[in-house]
Amino acid sequence: MQAGDCLQILREIKDVSFASVDEQGNPQVRIIDVMLVEDEKLYFCTSRGKDFHRQLLQHPQIAITGMNSAYQMVRLQGRSIRLSQQEYWIHRIFDENPSMKDVYPGNSFSILDAFVVCDAQLEFFDLGRQPIERRYFTIGEASMPKKGFMIQESCIQCGSCIRHCPQQCIVCGEPCHIRQNNCLHCGLCAEVCPVHAIIRR
Repeated sequence: MQAGDCLQILREIKDVSFASVDEQGNPQVRIIDVMLVEDEKLYFCTSRGKDFHRQLLQHPQIAITGMNSAYQMVRLQGRSIRLSQQEYWIHRIFDENPSMKDVYPGNSFSILDAFVVCDAQLEFFDLGRQPIERRYFTIGEASMPKKGFMIQESCIQCGSCIRHCPQQCIVCGEPCHIRQNNCLHCGLCAEVCPVHAIIRR
């Protein structure tokens, strides 16, 4: 699994949730089609009359989430950019997505603007396997902060976290440690630790 594979999952799902921020700082979510994926970039379009278009220009940070039928989820957080060469990109989008011609027949496609996401954090989360699998990637200039929980040296190896972990992803040791790729990030281990040795990363 690589960053490009995550983008391809979003392309195959196609109709995914896009979140933006409005003028008052409130979150807004809608379903948008992922139109193209290539060279670790994701392309989409929207019409200039929509609130979404205005929000993208004012606050280019967006979040995208989709889940396929195999319960594999991809979450993307990044920055959208309105493309130059709009005519070229809209024609590319229509060539790759013929159904768009039914939505915007004739020359009405001229109301559309194409955008690209090229700097982003990606999370792959597979709920279709046991234990779950979680992977992180970046594209472009984005960086990925550490997430989840870690066990500090003050661990007394009592095993409480191991017994309570729903994914059994904690391994006994000195200190015990968490298999990060299988962790739900639920925080139950931190709540049951008698010496508060488990903290957020």
